[in-house]
Amino acid sequence: MKTVFFGSPEAALPSLEALLAAGHSVEIVVTQPDRPAGRGRRLAPSAVKAFAVEHGLPVIAPAKVRTDETARRTIVDAGADVHVVVAYGQIIPNSVHAPPRYHSLNVHFSLLPKYRGAAPVQWAVLNGDPETGVTVIELNDRMDEGDVLASESVAVKPGETAGELERRLARLGAGLLVRTLDGIDRLLRVPQDHGRATLAPKIRKEEGLIDWNATALSIDRRVRALGDRPGAFTFFKGKRINILRGGPCPARIEDGGPGRISSLDKNGLLVACGSGQAYLIALLRPEGRGAMSAHAFSLGTRLSPGERLG
Repeated sequence: MKTVFFGSPEAALPSLEALLAAGHSVEIVVTQPDRPAGRGRRLAPSAVKAFAVEHGLPVIAPAKVRTDETARRTIVDAGADVHVVVAYGQIIPNSVHAPPRYHSLNVHFSLLPKYRGAAPVQWAVLNGDPETGVTVIELNDRMDEGDVLASESVAVKPGETAGELERRLARLGAGLLVRTLDGIDRLLRVPQDHGRATLAPKIRKEEGLIDWNATALSIDRRVRALGDRPGAFTFFKGKRINILRGGPCPARIEDGGPGRISSLDKNGLLVACGSGQAYLIALLRPEGRGAMSAHAFSLGTRLSPGERLG
């Protein structure tokens, strides 16, 4: 089957690779423009663009596919049987969705209609959902509201981060996409129940701020959901510290108040939380430095019990 593939981040790669492995042709890859990255802020291609260039696939990166008539004509003239969209990152107009025989399919990393929007995986972890999944829908001109062709659910593993879960869902979605294309003439289009819809808007950077008055479980969910991107963070002596890994502890801390460092050892920093609970910071990244163990950080800053985060 002739396809045009829309995608940008690493999470889209398993679906692109699966299309090629299954014998589908990719006429054009459509991705986001190069963005500044790294400490030098040099322009870097998306993961999908880098893959397309490496494998000799035609690629375009319009700034706004919604208004770029040249890009629209290039896509439509490719004459694809179907467009496949996985984590592309832009709104695609109906004038692009409609022309292919099978229109446009989207692999979405949630069980729609739950978590429509840009950050379904992060919100699933943040809310402590025991289960999530992937859904293949036929796109229309409204965000994530198209008819469902297929879906598959998975359990969220204990301690799993949003990044780890997203990688699992990306692989799951790739397989589901290929099976959907194999049976596309036989599949029913099932309208979503819009009354059950919930939203998963893009996470703002400030939402990563840790509130030490919260429970240890709530703090753990925030670190697992946002630690990789855009960052879960606190402050120590006015400087930002990103918390990368940690977990709730059974210890009780009844004195000193939330944010107080109760103890520190090779396992990390034990910090008081709300309701007398405790959270152990194991891995962190101080402002302007690389990732390190919390123990190494405590030695380098001569941190001692009784000091406070926040």
